[in-house]
Amino acid sequence: MNVHVATRNSGKLREMEALFAASGFTLATYDRYVEPVEGETSYAENAALKARALHEQLRDAELPADVLADDSGLEVYALDGRPGVLTAYYGGVGLSWAERRRMLLAELDASGENDRSARFVCALHFIGDGGQEYGAMATVEGLIAREDRGAAGFSFDPIFLYPPAGLTFAEMDDAAKNEISHRAIAAAGLLATLRAAGIVPWRPRQAEEPGP
Repeated sequence: MNVHVATRNSGKLREMEALFAASGFTLATYDRYVEPVEGETSYAENAALKARALHEQLRDAELPADVLADDSGLEVYALDGRPGVLTAYYGGVGLSWAERRRMLLAELDASGENDRSARFVCALHFIGDGGQEYGAMATVEGLIAREDRGAAGFSFDPIFLYPPAGLTFAEMDDAAKNEISHRAIAAAGLLATLRAAGIVPWRPRQAEEPGP
């Protein structure tokens, strides 16, 4: 099942390829994809906006296909939920993710707040070739580390600490992160919805090996 993803973020695409690997999806990007202007209030609305933009662009190019879009962000409680929906633009257009992380850490330190609680949010939106639309949303709770830790992942992963593991997302290997991340939970929810709708076939679990 070929699905085009509305993104230009290679790290996000790699992560989504891993999350949807068992679904039968073959993910690809469209090199002429033009990103729409996103809103400032809703992850779900932004994910739908991106999916609809790509769906229309593929149809105009006579390349109709299923499409998938993601909108995600980091919400820091001591910063009143910022950067939130505007995570990708935090600090202004053109900054590197390393610069954005340094800016966020400096802003949090300057706030005088001791609370370093935060959460990642992810909204996914799927549009079938026939135009049917489905969405899913998920969050994962964590803390903001005091400095970059780890070299994996992307965006704010190096400063997002997941307390049950004692690691930032950037310190986890892909398999571990893809068990618990906001995007992993949203992907599982979306796949369950698509299976219930008959878009994706049910795949029975393999029988467990008999014990000794």
